[in-house]
Amino acid sequence: MQPLNGMETHMKIRGFPAVRAAFMPGRSIQGRGRLAFCLVPLLLTGCTKSILDPVGPVGADAANILILATVIMLAIVIPTILLAFWMAWRYRASNQKAEYLPYWSYSGRIEAVVWSIPILTIIFIGGVIWIGSYRLDPFRPLPSAQPPLEVQVVSLDWKWLFIYPEQGIATVNRLVVPAGRPVHFSITSASVFNVFFVPRMGSMIYAMPGMVSQLNLQTDREIVLLGQSSHFSGDGFSDMQFEVNSVTGPAFDAWVQTAHASGTVLDRAAYTQLAKQSQKVAPVSYGAIDPGLFQAIADQTIPPAPGPEPENPSHAGREKTPAGRQ
Repeated sequence: MQPLNGMETHMKIRGFPAVRAAFMPGRSIQGRGRLAFCLVPLLLTGCTKSILDPVGPVGADAANILILATVIMLAIVIPTILLAFWMAWRYRASNQKAEYLPYWSYSGRIEAVVWSIPILTIIFIGGVIWIGSYRLDPFRPLPSAQPPLEVQVVSLDWKWLFIYPEQGIATVNRLVVPAGRPVHFSITSASVFNVFFVPRMGSMIYAMPGMVSQLNLQTDREIVLLGQSSHFSGDGFSDMQFEVNSVTGPAFDAWVQTAHASGTVLDRAAYTQLAKQSQKVAPVSYGAIDPGLFQAIADQTIPPAPGPEPENPSHAGREKTPAGRQ
């Protein structure tokens, strides 16, 4: 189940009389407690399809860093909150036993504690990040007995092109990978800056025009995932998503044969049409490719797409200020 947004959550709550009743005026604290109890499973289900539910080694390492850093910070946050409540209770006006020191100004012990705890926290979190940055270096190949699958990724307006140079096929808005085998991505953009991200697989990385980024990821089981653009790139950004299918090795080979049978060729003429701005593009496969297409896109031998065009009539004046000036 995917996480619910605000409107969906509101609609879901309206469907449960017990929960809806808890929002009514005059309800007791006990009723509010029942509401919280009802909402806990709802909130937890939203976490099952996130970066905290990884499907590969890179995603698992990223989730571990996030959890470990959170635990380290909570070691300060929770005692601080509890101490604030204790101080308010201990030194309340009615407590005659609390020691009153109006001229107190300095304590070496308190200073040592106040400064040592943040310093230790920074050291611990810095160590976690230092080690994690090396382990999660996107250019670093993943250890495996199998050779990585090569996939070339091109960010377009507003869709993703995936080229499989070794298999001689290509797809749009659909990525198919074999489970348990590393995948080496070469990523560029044929338009503006973008970000390639499959949350449950791990690291996100920029797709930049005229440059090639590298990323190594892997899934550990058969699953269907959601990939997305994580950088605003114009009108079609919100629909710039793609499906990731992690399948077995034989299933991947069978899919490649099916793609070859499609008969559609992705040459420069077909690419020119594909590069035109379009939104909500359905997945499509190409059974043959121009072997030098990706390099030509990265080198900008093929001119880059124009990107968002504010002067386009479809923008309906959104590029102007409320006063109407450019």
